[in-house]
Amino acid sequence: MKILIIGGNGTIGKKVVSNFKNKDEVIIAGRTNGDVTVDISSSDSIKEMFEKTGKLDAIICIAGEAKWAKFNDLTEEDYYIGLKSKLMGQVNLVRIGQNYLNPKGSITLTTGVLATSPVVQTTSAAMVNGGIHSFVKAVVLEIESGLRVNVVSSDMVEDAYEKYKDVFPGHNPVPMSKVVNAYIKSVKGKGNGEIIHVSA
Repeated sequence: MKILIIGGNGTIGKKVVSNFKNKDEVIIAGRTNGDVTVDISSSDSIKEMFEKTGKLDAIICIAGEAKWAKFNDLTEEDYYIGLKSKLMGQVNLVRIGQNYLNPKGSITLTTGVLATSPVVQTTSAAMVNGGIHSFVKAVVLEIESGLRVNVVSSDMVEDAYEKYKDVFPGHNPVPMSKVVNAYIKSVKGKGNGEIIHVSA
């Protein structure tokens, strides 16, 4: 398979890339480095990336940002960061990317535990994650050519535990192998419109 992994140089992305490249052709996309570069908040940048990659069998996105801050400190513009990047960025990857997928190809998006178990300072991020879940359930009712769209939603991962443990009190870190397996399930399996929850 020819697989594009957006965010392939990140904490989770590196492990996902390492797994797939054993058997598949992997193209890494990142904001500043990779085989191709992309700013997912820009439709033009997304189109340019796909023109460089050509036809694909699978697209995985493990990228997108949202502002973390106390609710009373978040401005309207702060919310637009998450809406433009993590939400519309991933929506546009499906909207544009479907035209670059081979028949029966797949797109895997990424959210996180905040959609169902938010913590303080995550009203923007939690809202965006929930929106992506609803989008995935709806888009599979209409997307054509046998294409599949799923989303991986993991709790805090082991490799980020030390950095985020104080933000996620009481959350058990998820082994990286379980997270990687969720992406394998989405790409290599037959599921469609699934929110693949990963917990410890």
